Amino acid sequence: MAVENSYIAVMSDSHDNLDNVDIAIKLIRERGIDRVIHLGDVVSPFTLLRFVSAGLKVILIFGNNDGEKIGLKKIADRNGSEVQDPPYVLVIEGKKILMIHGKGSPEETREYVEALARSGSYDVILYGHTHVIDNRFLKDTLILNPGELFGKLSGKASFAILNIRNLDTEIIIL
Repeated sequence: MAVENSYIAVMSDSHDNLDNVDIAIKLIRERGIDRVIHLGDVVSPFTLLRFVSAGLKVILIFGNNDGEKIGLKKIADRNGSEVQDPPYVLVIEGKKILMIHGKGSPEETREYVEALARSGSYDVILYGHTHVIDNRFLKDTLILNPGELFGKLSGKASFAILNIRNLDTEIIIL
């Protein structure tokens, strides 16, 4: 997949917090970014509709709280966005990206992600579920959890901007 610019917004765990979704969309559009990777727990189709109505192309994987799967897929189909079951692998600008939501407890999720990174099979591993920011390299693999857009569990609403060409990341705190 080619992207017009090298920046992609990466987020997770919005949990229907429409105020934070609207703020994130505004910041994303101000930067001229048109692609969003969402790592699960959007929760309701009306939340995904906010992104789609703003003209953003979204790649969403299901999280453990995304119950209305058919509704989410219908919304995504409106503008060519995608909704996938995790784990989902995509290649953007030659970078192999693994998208997962999480696996069990936060500790189990981090251990799983680190094992995947040590395999050397991916350039980037994106995950959510823990609601905690994780932005680092393990060997040559970028591990990125953008934290939670919801903002209520950790007390900090956040998402990330990923430069897919050089794998630089910026964490945006709302």
